[in-house]
Amino acid sequence: MPLSMPSEVFVTCAVTGSGQTQDRSPHVPRSPQQIAESALAAARAGAAAVHLHVRDPATGAPSRDPALYRECVDRIRDADTDVVINLTAGMGGDLILGGTDRPLPPGPGTDMIGAEERLIHIADCLPEICTLDCGTMNFAENDYVMTNSPGMLREMGRRITALGVLPEIECFDTGHLWFARQLVDEGVLSSPALVQLCMGVPWGAPNDLQTLQAMVANIPEGWTFSAFGLGRHQMPYVAAAVLSGGHVRVGLEDNLWLERGRLATNADLVEKAVTLIETLGPRVMGPVEMREKLGLVKRAPGGRP
Repeated sequence: MPLSMPSEVFVTCAVTGSGQTQDRSPHVPRSPQQIAESALAAARAGAAAVHLHVRDPATGAPSRDPALYRECVDRIRDADTDVVINLTAGMGGDLILGGTDRPLPPGPGTDMIGAEERLIHIADCLPEICTLDCGTMNFAENDYVMTNSPGMLREMGRRITALGVLPEIECFDTGHLWFARQLVDEGVLSSPALVQLCMGVPWGAPNDLQTLQAMVANIPEGWTFSAFGLGRHQMPYVAAAVLSGGHVRVGLEDNLWLERGRLATNADLVEKAVTLIETLGPRVMGPVEMREKLGLVKRAPGGRP
């Protein structure tokens, strides 16, 4: 596949995620104030967009409390620093099976809710973008399954579209991209679509360039895509995404380290990605340009257009 490097690239910073990383680095933000401050620092470092989860401020455990999202989003919108807001809609589909001998009933940690409840914070905050994890997969280890059935995805896709929010289609494997094209064909999602290629997440698409290129080759013409890799592969995937014609995601959700022995902040990771992108040749886009490219509507404090 020939190189197709774009002339302009936007950077998304995935600020905190929902993984159990809160005690592995002092830079992983927990409270809405900390998350907002880290997101704004990433924006000042060159991120056009910030992808946000929220956490319990006391424990750092992942949360889907709408009040925490509202506080976090309001703090960002009230600030002087401009940035595109991208909220996760991926929580609420966690299935922990009871074990190999007796998988049912589900085990502790299962969090299965309906489409409307999964999108309460999206309807309340009206971010410019929210994620849509486009498939079910064996995630990480043991008996945890990330569940996103075709019916659930169709309903969530319709609701997101009706809210005027752009879905960022999260593709963890090749079949997820296949179903994303189906959702567009059915009119559930609009075209051109926005895709995030999530590489090396166990047990999705393996972390290799051949698989990345196979996924890129199956993205319809005119769609916009970004890609990321985990851990030490984060910065190599900055280069791989750009050389493949895409945009870039970095941040503490996917990687805690700036280099061996040195923990990163979100701003550190964005600065390093910006330097790499500009060294390759493209210009890094700001939030205004990203909105223009994707047809996004910036919203004022309170979620008003």
